[in-house]
Amino acid sequence: MFDAAIVGAGPAGLSAAINLKQLGKDFIWFGSAGGGKVAKSELIANYPGLGLVSGGEMDRRFAGHAAALGIAPEDKLVTGIMPLDGKYMLLAENQVYEARAVILATGAVAAKGLPGEQEYLGRGVSYCATCDGFLYRGKRIAVLCASPCYEHEAAYLAQLAEETFFWPAYPASALAGGGLTRLSGPIARILGQDKVTAIVLADGTEIAVDGVFCLRSAVAPAVLLPGLPMDGPHIAVDRQCRTGLAGCFAAGDCTGRPYQIAKAVGEGNVAAHALAEYLADAGKA
Repeated sequence: MFDAAIVGAGPAGLSAAINLKQLGKDFIWFGSAGGGKVAKSELIANYPGLGLVSGGEMDRRFAGHAAALGIAPEDKLVTGIMPLDGKYMLLAENQVYEARAVILATGAVAAKGLPGEQEYLGRGVSYCATCDGFLYRGKRIAVLCASPCYEHEAAYLAQLAEETFFWPAYPASALAGGGLTRLSGPIARILGQDKVTAIVLADGTEIAVDGVFCLRSAVAPAVLLPGLPMDGPHIAVDRQCRTGLAGCFAAGDCTGRPYQIAKAVGEGNVAAHALAEYLADAGKA
């Protein structure tokens, strides 16, 4: 069992990882390093000490700092977190991990996702193609793809399913063929009874499907950890980055505006130290 698990590899997650490393904690860190919002920023002018710096340069410096400390995130998507007997169980790509405490640094993610998404999670809604794709062999599925980096997963699903209705949530996608049908518009709602039965497009078109795959870089916090107190679309935290769940902390854009790198790094620091205090107070350090 780990002392802590960090979910998210942006500035907040990196800051939390650096500080937990310095505090001597045994932790696991989940997320995709590099290529995120920082790297895509043209110019950053308000991060103290660096002056005017490109997003790519800041991203390289962040990665270099982590490498110098010998830490790196596991490139796995966490799709579920469950508190159990004073610890947390995390599901990531069909593997279960245990941690005494958790830091959520998931970035700005929609609070609830699509209407029906949370209700039918595990009953036709999935976030992992390789984990659950085999369940839909020869069936009809819909795939919401949030980034080109997930197109290989959509293509994999299309090979398994009888018909795959595909919607890329970005300007251009060349993915086609192989049983894949491009939707005429975005998915607006997921319908079901005991399990998923259909999707509804923004124009009202209803299409019968057996399952829906939402391929995103992060899962909405309210879906990721049921019962997590929210403040609108953001995770509710206090000044110590504590959520309303014991042993669960949050930092960065997921806790609200301003969506700034300096704010995220600061909260990652606070969350790591608050987590260490929590472990000490609970006699778990």
